[in-house]
Amino acid sequence: MKAKLDGARQQSSEDLVKRVAEIKESLFRLNFKKALGDNDTVKSIRREKKELARLKTLLRSRALGLEK
Repeated sequence: MKAKLDGARQQSSEDLVKRVAEIKESLFRLNFKKALGDNDTVKSIRREKKELARLKTLLRSRALGLEK
C-alpha cells in the first residue's frame, strides 16, 4: 500500500484536493452506469473508492501535521 501513496505524497495538497474532486465525479458517473445495468463498473467503483480513501487519509494526516 505504501507504494500506491508514494506518488500522491509528493503532490501538493491543492493537487490532491483536485484529484479528490475528480474521483468523486468519476464515482458519480460509475454509480449512474451501474444503476443503468452495466455490471462491468463494479470493479472500477471499488478501485476508485479505495483511492479516494487513501487520498482523504493523506490530506487528513497533513491537516493534523503528521505529515509534511
